[in-house]
Amino acid sequence: MTADQGKRGQGCGLGLAWLTLALLAATGCRHKTVYQPPPQALPPAQTTQPAPQAEETYPAQPPPEEESRRSGITGADLEYIETHKPVLSEEGFATWYVAYNGRRQADGDPLNNDAMTAANRTLPLGSLVVVTNLKTGQSGAMHITDRGPFIAGRIVDLSIASAKAVGIYRDGIDRVRLDVYETPKSIWTGGRWCVQIGAFTSERKAAHYKEKLIRKYPAATVIDFAAERHEYWVRITPHDGDRAWSVYLARNLRPSQGVAFLTRLD
Repeated sequence: MTADQGKRGQGCGLGLAWLTLALLAATGCRHKTVYQPPPQALPPAQTTQPAPQAEETYPAQPPPEEESRRSGITGADLEYIETHKPVLSEEGFATWYVAYNGRRQADGDPLNNDAMTAANRTLPLGSLVVVTNLKTGQSGAMHITDRGPFIAGRIVDLSIASAKAVGIYRDGIDRVRLDVYETPKSIWTGGRWCVQIGAFTSERKAAHYKEKLIRKYPAATVIDFAAERHEYWVRITPHDGDRAWSVYLARNLRPSQGVAFLTRLD
């Protein structure tokens, strides 16, 4: 190897040494200055949400509106009474039903002692009325669901609930004012009318009077039937249930027993 080659070799050796040191230095510096991103924040803790509560289908206690509906009078009925004036008022005596619970009424439903209902001879079935005890001032709203009372001087028969509300349950009979607020049909026009006559003390007497009416009014429908307490009645219904004819008959009939009562069928 020549001197020049030795110098070149030595120079290469020195160059390699310096290169190695430079690489090491560079590597060491790069190691120290390498950017390390900060650790990412932990995701928020998962909070367990309570399962949504299912809404109750039926409340534990029925609302007042439902209770009112069961009694026969709704909140809408009471609101109507508060915001309107009576269309008709009448005074007379009121009584209440005795042991008739479950008996079929004129509107087709069985009598419910706990419902605010009443019977009247001439108001349309379903009429909304208020009965006021003229002695105590107690009053109650109710619907007309039946026919009666068939005793002269009495204008309304009450269910037990109505009698308690009006304050005649203990006395059994008291003078009242009957205020009519709403009727499903006209009071004065239309309707199906008849005259109910009685009570007769025997079926034979009722049948005899029925035959007499059939001979005198052949176009009318005449029937006889038994009621509670062994009472017998006769009913005459003019053709088409005409009100004017029924009024005429009620005023002019002179039955051998009992009284002729003008009565509405619907």
